[in-house]
Amino acid sequence: MSVALRPRADDVLAGRLARSAAADGSWISTADFPAWLEGRRRAHHFKVERIPFAELDGWSFAEDTGNLAHRTGRFFSVEGLSVTVGEGPFRHWEQPIIRQPEVGILGLVAKEFDGVLHFLMQAKMEPGNRNLLQLSPTVQATRSNYTKVHKGADVKYLEYFTDPERGRVVFDVLQSEHGSWFYRKANRNVLVEALDQVPQDDDFCWLTLGQIGELLRLDNVVNMDSRTVIACFPMGRSEQGALLPDAAVQSWVTLERSRHDVVVDRVPLAGLKDWERDENSLGRPDGRFFELVAVSVEAGSREVARWSQPLLEPTGPAVAAFLVRRIAGVHHLLVSARAEAGFLDTIELGPTVQCDPGNWRDVQAPPFLDTVLQAGPERVVYEALHSEEGGRFLHAEIRYLFVRADETQAPLDLPPGFQWVTPGQLNDLAGHAHYVNVQARTLLACLNSGAARLDDPA
Repeated sequence: MSVALRPRADDVLAGRLARSAAADGSWISTADFPAWLEGRRRAHHFKVERIPFAELDGWSFAEDTGNLAHRTGRFFSVEGLSVTVGEGPFRHWEQPIIRQPEVGILGLVAKEFDGVLHFLMQAKMEPGNRNLLQLSPTVQATRSNYTKVHKGADVKYLEYFTDPERGRVVFDVLQSEHGSWFYRKANRNVLVEALDQVPQDDDFCWLTLGQIGELLRLDNVVNMDSRTVIACFPMGRSEQGALLPDAAVQSWVTLERSRHDVVVDRVPLAGLKDWERDENSLGRPDGRFFELVAVSVEAGSREVARWSQPLLEPTGPAVAAFLVRRIAGVHHLLVSARAEAGFLDTIELGPTVQCDPGNWRDVQAPPFLDTVLQAGPERVVYEALHSEEGGRFLHAEIRYLFVRADETQAPLDLPPGFQWVTPGQLNDLAGHAHYVNVQARTLLACLNSGAARLDDPA
């Protein structure tokens, strides 16, 4: 896949987004937001408990393949994957993976109040979030959910993303989810500006981009689905003096896609090499990577008040970080070309470092991991702990960072698979499908919202 980077020319929209990033809210002040969120937490009953696989309602392991699926054939399934790659310390492995071929909607509704763009955010419970309730987009729904396979309530505000007369589409782009845990999964990332009065629901609030940025400096408040949409905001950054022109960045991505050999085969979940299943979990005896577990859920604010489902649970905390350098006076981010088994197009651009360090014991560490882990506070521009997809992963959290580096820590002469790009170039690529991975999009959302400011003193 090859695209021309979109011109950074929508100055009116970029200016409106910049004003929103610099503004406090008209609907609620940032100082009053924690009390509002706590009020939504108290307003509903939430409960999540681990259960044995045998207690899953509607889910079962197939007798022939061992694949775990719902009786409707909808929602998602957990299958096996056999992966062979051409480079790196792990050249072949087998693993469980979530297969969810339907495309979901991650949509934000925007509207001006007092001349400033605000975004309609939802206090949404997800069973995998450690603190359960976080800020999601206006609509966060799989096709199975919004077509009501679960026979529950309607998805609120769905009409803004299905009826073109309800708003002006600012952007609508397919983006991947976690390539290590999803098989070719994609969601619509959509921003719609409402054209009429928007009804107000108690579990929703209007926030400016600047307020969202303030909340992104806190641990586990803004969920992954909100972050990926915000990463696609066309901020119109105009940067003179990038190390590589836009066409050269695009060419490098194309070369990386063509040089990586990734062979992926779907295989039965039963009998995966190095994985064992008991009544409560499916995991590896060495404790690496993740486990498959089951939970029962009660959530008074969801379309269905009670259900059970499988979740993937990482076995350790992860880290995702961009190294940042000024090159010829211009900020650059060190991106990596990441080949992940579930990607549709071989590689996507990820942070400089993206891994669970515990999975690399007794194996040569990824490039630049020590540079990130050993960075003193004077070099850390941004750091926060954020949850990943709480509807599919249990307590999956990543420590996200921007870390300043100099020419000795991150030179211009780089290992294969790494390149320097500007924030504006990365933002432009996020306007196209399958170029920027979900972890890099979280960090890009922190830049777009002002949560991370590369010029700020550490």
